[in-house]
Amino acid sequence: MTERFFTPKEANQALPDIKKIVGDIMSQAGEIRSLISKPDPFNEHQGQLIDLDQRIKASMTQLEDMGCYYKDWNFEIGLVDFPAIIHGQRALLCWRSDEPLVTWFHGYEDGYAGRRPITKELIFS
Repeated sequence: MTERFFTPKEANQALPDIKKIVGDIMSQAGEIRSLISKPDPFNEHQGQLIDLDQRIKASMTQLEDMGCYYKDWNFEIGLVDFPAIIHGQRALLCWRSDEPLVTWFHGYEDGYAGRRPITKELIFS
């Protein structure tokens, strides 16, 4: 499969679907946290945990099929990266579930800590 590269406009156009998928992932992760916080000496929650895990994995696959990637392994901020080309270099547009639009990016090696705002200069370069 060829890697898709997003413009900020394309990433933002995909957000309605992505927000729903990420919302599902976050909700299911919350259900897992709730289940594992309860005593379960007879493993009665095992089936539910497996089902929730499979649903989360299916949602992540949906995102990957759209060309973007879920990156929040603690399931706290709903982080999604969109491959992009900025100034001729591979980069990642970066969105958190509490942000209204995709307005940040970082280099492949920089990670979340290296997020920088997308400027008009970057969009039109």
